[in-house]
Amino acid sequence: MTLEFAICLTEILTGFAFIQQSMEHIFAPKNEQILFIPRIILCVFLILGFETEWVSLALMALALLMLYRFQGPYNGGSDRMSLLLLSCLCLVHFLPEQSWRELVFGYLALQLVMSYFISGWVKIINPEWRNGLALNDVFRYSSYPVSEHLRGLWNWPKLLLVMSWAVILFELIFPLTLISQPTLILGLVIAATFHLANAFLFGLNRFFWIWLAAYPSIIWLQFRIFDAF
Repeated sequence: MTLEFAICLTEILTGFAFIQQSMEHIFAPKNEQILFIPRIILCVFLILGFETEWVSLALMALALLMLYRFQGPYNGGSDRMSLLLLSCLCLVHFLPEQSWRELVFGYLALQLVMSYFISGWVKIINPEWRNGLALNDVFRYSSYPVSEHLRGLWNWPKLLLVMSWAVILFELIFPLTLISQPTLILGLVIAATFHLANAFLFGLNRFFWIWLAAYPSIIWLQFRIFDAF
């Protein structure tokens, strides 16, 4: 995979992710619509590949206005990943040297890898994740829109313990998926399925598209590493 193709895929997926995020604000107050409706229009241009360097810059300007409007990344991790993607896209378009652009896109890939590993590390040092109580509390007490049928899973502590450790171990070993193309593809499929499940079960739909938008960078990075050897 070439750098240019990976950047193109990232732009397309980022455009879809931002449109999905922005649709939540279509019927919001006017001071929000004035930010998000132009964002949707710019994302259409980004998906179509029209003047993507300037579109990325305009989207970054809007992102900064949103940070001011909401006093920070109001949706936490998904907004931070959005800003990271936009920053990297702007840099790869305007940096003068190919080697610098590769460093920026490689940085995006490494941040993606670390997002999974650090998430796993935070969980494994938390005793409530190690004994399954964290997931028990999610299904029993949380305000996530979990169906009543799924809430009954808190009665299955052994299942929740297995699920907890499955998530922890996958996130911790995710960096090892880089050892080969099949393992990386398998790892990304599992990770995407995990995000999709979270979207359906808990309504965490923002994480699915925005994390997928960063996947081309890690696929490119693996190609780049193997080409170097």
